[in-house]
Amino acid sequence: MKDTVVAVVGPTGVGKTKLSIEIAKAFHGEVISGDSMQVYKGMDIGTAKVSKTEIHDIPHHMIDIKDPDEDFSVADFQFHVQKNISNILNNQHVPIIAGGSGLYIQAALFNYNFSNQKRDKAVTRQLEYILKSEGAASLHRRLMKIDQVQAEKIHPNNHRRLIRALEVYETTGMTMSDYQKKQQQESSYNPILIGLDMDRELLYKRINQRVDEMLVSGLLDEVNRLFQQGYESCQSMHAIGYKEFIPYLKGECTLEESVELLKRNSRRYAKRQYTWFKNKMDVKWYSITPATVNENFRIILADLAGMLKEK
Repeated sequence: MKDTVVAVVGPTGVGKTKLSIEIAKAFHGEVISGDSMQVYKGMDIGTAKVSKTEIHDIPHHMIDIKDPDEDFSVADFQFHVQKNISNILNNQHVPIIAGGSGLYIQAALFNYNFSNQKRDKAVTRQLEYILKSEGAASLHRRLMKIDQVQAEKIHPNNHRRLIRALEVYETTGMTMSDYQKKQQQESSYNPILIGLDMDRELLYKRINQRVDEMLVSGLLDEVNRLFQQGYESCQSMHAIGYKEFIPYLKGECTLEESVELLKRNSRRYAKRQYTWFKNKMDVKWYSITPATVNENFRIILADLAGMLKEK
């Protein structure tokens, strides 16, 4: 019999953190962050980490396990999440993944295999030479021609992922996107996927307000501290909530322009998240509003109780 794992998914700002804690309280659960950026220490406000007042003594995992200058791949996420799931199940508790990093959550639940494509050292050396002689932009343009989907996901400064995506194509003739499509679709678990949705206009207003609240809470100081510590070119600093303020800190734009860019990027990210979960995963969706959230959560908890019994 497969073990049950609950996942709370949906766009940014919709209330996933709060619901995951309510589920954990109701069903003796522990929460695993499904946000690929919350693994980084010192990146608290911009990644909307759960606060001490919100946590209610519920164990949380996959938070603050990496320094900002460390890379963190989908495969790394998969390994750590599956290890946490095993430990939580051994504690006789319910594992609850909460977050919006769709590919990461899917990889963990459906056991994507990232290691069976052997590396070709000659190809790697050639790509590293191009990186050194022509720059990352040249490699990124090459990837855009063969695999636009991956090119849009990978920042040019993420050299490791950029080289790996090109290496897979050079050695197998398959793009990374094609490779991911061939992954198995049956999960190693019995996943219960709960999705939160909200009227688009209402969600966008909520996202804008959350950005304003983050600024009041000290987001700019947080970004500046990381910038001054020399993390500008690190993978972590290319996250939404951080990269938008780098031009301001360099004197290249106004604070107002950075804030508006962050709001726009956050809204666009929410749209992409919703599209991903709609198209890629079998999610049971619940539409919520800020005014009816408590009633919405009661309905979800009642439905979940039934689903857990069936499992």
